[in-house]
Amino acid sequence: MARATTRLRGSGRTRPRRSHVERTAATRERVMAAVVESIAAVGYRKTTAAEIARRAGVTWGAVQHHFGDKDGILTAVLADTFTRFAERLGDPPPGAGLAARVERFVDRGWEHFASPHYRTTFEILLHVPLDADVSWQGQMLAAWARIWTQWFPGGRLGRRRNLGLMQYTIAVLAGLAAMQMLSGRSVGRRETELGFLKATLLGELAPGGNQ
Repeated sequence: MARATTRLRGSGRTRPRRSHVERTAATRERVMAAVVESIAAVGYRKTTAAEIARRAGVTWGAVQHHFGDKDGILTAVLADTFTRFAERLGDPPPGAGLAARVERFVDRGWEHFASPHYRTTFEILLHVPLDADVSWQGQMLAAWARIWTQWFPGGRLGRRRNLGLMQYTIAVLAGLAAMQMLSGRSVGRRETELGFLKATLLGELAPGGNQ
């Protein structure tokens, strides 16, 4: 029995210590998750600094160390939401035609905009102060443009019209998400509205389409 006990003790493995970078990333992830969780549970106005720290299991000083202040956290959450969208979207299917690319882009885009995580983002956007630093908006639009031109190079349309089509697509998806939030219930895939968006994109992007 003693030898068996010794073997059991000796077989235990200690978990390797995480690096400073890994610990920092984990803390930032916990804080951002706490923001999303708090806004979903109690709303934006009750998502105070103390509530964020409590849900994240860290001190407010630790939060400030990583994000500076509450506005810094909210901006980080907005950026993280876009990263999630980009990851959900992925790369265009190799060799896929325009119709397949439009289909996948709209469907996966809607999966993001209909998600609980985007609802949190939407509530943050509604409460951004008018005098807040909005430099992140330009950065996010530039990131959107990079993804859009990867999926739809749009040489025929020209840069201005192609980016206008991109902003139209964002507006439609965000508007459908807002309607769903206002209704207070999920209404499924919204096949009809998404079908209109797909038809519009195909009509604009296809060779010989609308000018």
